[in-house]
This record gives sequence, C-alpha cells and structure tokens, in this order.
Amino acid sequence: MQQPPGFETTGESQACRLQKALYGLKQSQQAWFEKFSKVLRDIGFTRSSADFSLFTRHRPTGTVLLLVYVDDIIITGDDSQGIQTVKVHLNSVFQTKDLGPLRYFLGLKVARRPDGLTLSQRKYCLDLLHDAGLSGCKPSDNPMDVKHKLCAQASDSDLLLQNPEYYRRLVGKLIYLTVTRPDISFVVGLVSRYMHSPRRSHLQAVERILRYLKTAPGQGLVYRTSSSAPTLVAYSDADSLDDRRSTSGFCTNFGGHLVTWRSKKQSVVARSSAEAEYRAMTSIVSELTWLESLLTDLGVKLPSPAPLLCDSQAAIHIAKNPVFHERTKHIEVDCQFVREKVQMKKLDLKHVPGLEQVADVLTKALSKALFYQCLSKLGAYDLYAPACGGVLE
Repeated sequence: MQQPPGFETTGESQACRLQKALYGLKQSQQAWFEKFSKVLRDIGFTRSSADFSLFTRHRPTGTVLLLVYVDDIIITGDDSQGIQTVKVHLNSVFQTKDLGPLRYFLGLKVARRPDGLTLSQRKYCLDLLHDAGLSGCKPSDNPMDVKHKLCAQASDSDLLLQNPEYYRRLVGKLIYLTVTRPDISFVVGLVSRYMHSPRRSHLQAVERILRYLKTAPGQGLVYRTSSSAPTLVAYSDADSLDDRRSTSGFCTNFGGHLVTWRSKKQSVVARSSAEAEYRAMTSIVSELTWLESLLTDLGVKLPSPAPLLCDSQAAIHIAKNPVFHERTKHIEVDCQFVREKVQMKKLDLKHVPGLEQVADVLTKALSKALFYQCLSKLGAYDLYAPACGGVLE
C-alpha cells in the first residue's frame, strides 16, 4: 500500500483507516449498494429475490417499483404520491437529480405513445454505422444469407484479418444492440464465435449485419397497454449447424409483448434432434421459473400455467412421459426438471407447426419472407418508419 500524495510520512509504520469508500476502490460499489439498500429498506422497500437491483413496495395506496444500475435509478408504479415521497427521501439522504419522465436509460430510448411505449437504440445504431464507415451503405433485406455458411476457415484465400481488434470492437457493440433487436441475436452470436481469430469472411458477415441495420436503425419493441389478464407464453426451438452443436433459441411473451429472448450455442453435442430440442426446452423452463418469481415480486399472479410451444413432438413426448427412455438416459439429471414441472402442472407443453415457430429467427438464417413473418410476431416496431406505405410521384 502506498501513501497518498501530499501525506507522506517517514519513520512511522502506520496504516490508513478507510472512513468512506471512494470511486476507484474495489469496495466502493459494494459499499454504495449496501448503503442504498439500507435507505430503501428503512422506508418499506423489499429487495427482489429474482433481481437484486429491483426494489418493490406494496401498500394499500399502490405499488412503487425502483430499479437501480450503479447510480442510475428508475422509479415507477401506480402510487403517484408514494413516488414523490420516495424522491424527496432519496434527495434528503443522497445528492440526486430528478430528470423527469423516462426518455433515455443506458443508451435505450423510451418513446411514449397514447397506448403504451416503445424501446429502441436508434442513436446507438446510427453511431455504430458512422464508426464503421457505413452510414451511406446500401441496405440489406436480412442480416444473413440463407446459403452463407460461416466456419473457422472457408478457403485458403480466406485470410486472417490484419486488425482483429476492429472486428472484436464491432461485434462487441452489436452484442449490446441485441438488447432491443432480437432479429440479429442469432447472427451476432454466430459471428462472436470467431473473435479469437477473425477472417475476411467473418468481417463480411458483420458488414452485412450493419447493412441490414441501415434499413431500419430505429427499429425496436413496442409495449401496449391492455385491460385483459396478462398471460405468459414461451417458444422454444433448436437447430444444428455443421459441428452438431445445436443452437438453442427461446423467447417469452407477457401480455402479448416480447420480454425475454436468447440465442445460444449448446455446450454439448446432441445425439439426436429430439435431444437438442429437449435441451433447448430446459433453458426456457429455467427462464420461465425466473420470470414467475419476478412477477410474484411485482405483485402479478398468473391465472394459469405458462404454455410452452415447441415444434418437436419427440421432445414433448420425452418431457411428458414419466417412463425411463433408453434414448435419453445419457442426458444430465438437471435437464429432467422439465418433466418435473410438467408433472406438477406448472408448465403446459403444446405443439406448434414449424412455420408458426417464432423462435426460428433465433436459431437459424431464414429467407426474407419467413424472417419478416417471425419479426412481425415478435412485436418489432419502427417508430421512425415513414407513414406513407406507397410511392410518392
């Protein structure tokens, strides 16, 4: 430990005792969050067990929700007076600044509509295109060609990039863009597999994603208000590429709006397509369990078990049939909790035709027609799209 500049002493063996946590110290984040949590608990807030950054307070007058990320805070709820009281109390303890109605949060733009709100990352997307020098590029219809297959080395002419940091920087920015763009989740996950040794073909795939983003940089998600009882619906799918390690894809809808999604390569090699679908089903069941816990903390009670839609009859039979299966005895025990959820009637497995599987966009490259069909079902919305649908003459 070195003495602070201006406080050097010689001939003494003493240690400095830290009175307050300062920025830059490893303990500062934990100390700040502990103090902030204590202040909220003193005024009746409870920290969510599903998300430690979420605090809730339920009273007869209404509910107040508080979400914190480092020193950025969102306060919402149906108790207007309670929200004002929380603001006054926080301002008396900390030095806070009220920015008014939510507009931007961590790069996400929140636009209000008469019937709800929309989330997008338009400015972030435009800055990404500008940094890549593709602001004036020709747009692409979809983020990836169906016939294009990426691999570690396509041919002898597929040379390594001289500046791999440029490739990694672009992919890292695209990963954050998937927060509001589920349409690029699969292809961004695909190009991120080659960040250790990117080649020209991989950079061309990234540039195609950027040209697709040029088509609608303001595209995001829309959330409309509804008076009907909210329901939770999930879609699960899996598709294998060249190396037999399938890609799991799932998405969940709450009240008819997309809330969570994921596209991830499975860690093991599946021995059959049914096993790959079953492993993908395991991921979505874990997500549903977490969502149910989160909704309980928010004071929302689901009227019925969440339907899980899968396009594999074999995977559904494996989950519903309690008889030991010879084909699945090698699957890890932690995957079998899907069957337990079905037996406890906390999950309703249903079959959906392949053409109606929304999660296809998260597992494979699709043709233009199927891609935009899935995109419309996911609730994608472009706030900046022109109102005129025809051609002006």
